[in-house]
Amino acid sequence: MSSPAPAPEKGRLRQMRQAYRLTKRTDKRIGLILLAWFVGVAAATGAFGYLVFGTHWLSIVSTTLFALLSGLLAVLIVFGRRAERSMYAQAEGQAGAAAGALQMLRRGWLVKPAVGFTKSQDVVHRVVGRPGVVLIGEGSSSGRVQNLLVAERKKHARIVGEEIPVTTIVVGRGEGEVPLPKLLKHVKKLPKKIKPGEQTAVVNKLKALDAMRPAAPMPRGPMPTSVKGARKMMRG
Repeated sequence: MSSPAPAPEKGRLRQMRQAYRLTKRTDKRIGLILLAWFVGVAAATGAFGYLVFGTHWLSIVSTTLFALLSGLLAVLIVFGRRAERSMYAQAEGQAGAAAGALQMLRRGWLVKPAVGFTKSQDVVHRVVGRPGVVLIGEGSSSGRVQNLLVAERKKHARIVGEEIPVTTIVVGRGEGEVPLPKLLKHVKKLPKKIKPGEQTAVVNKLKALDAMRPAAPMPRGPMPTSVKGARKMMRG
């Protein structure tokens, strides 16, 4: 009689392992760093607990468990940050990288990738939120991206009207550009200009513009999905 097939890994455990492998590509010492954080935080927490609560057996058990959990929490926090940094390092410069990053925006933001594009894979993505309409351009040529953004800004401004701000951002490392790792933070920090109820009206207006566009011939955002999933899981 053949042995039963092993049960499949739990989704979260598999996700964590994939995220670790991806992170290790650019962060070779990630294992040692996480181990050092676990040992350091657990030891410091345990020593503090023993000094405060004494060495009674119940106190020892409680302090030990708390120290281990504290070490594990430190590992998750450090790993989440380093995984995110590694994710951006691997994606930066690839077509669709900004689109992949923008997909991480949470509720209150409506993201539409590739609302404008050229044959040279210069692309403009659109985000609608409290700041109004935000157009994000990425591509191999800053000049071409700027020209594409100017054209898209005019189109969007005609549709949404003068009362709705249309902001443009170029993703890159040049002067006046926003690096990919800082893109989400930059978008979130934009001044709030419209009310939540106005966002729906803006989106409805833009549907007419989108209906006239051909499908964008671009790859999906290259952000590693396992790292994105692990990041969301660590943040609860």
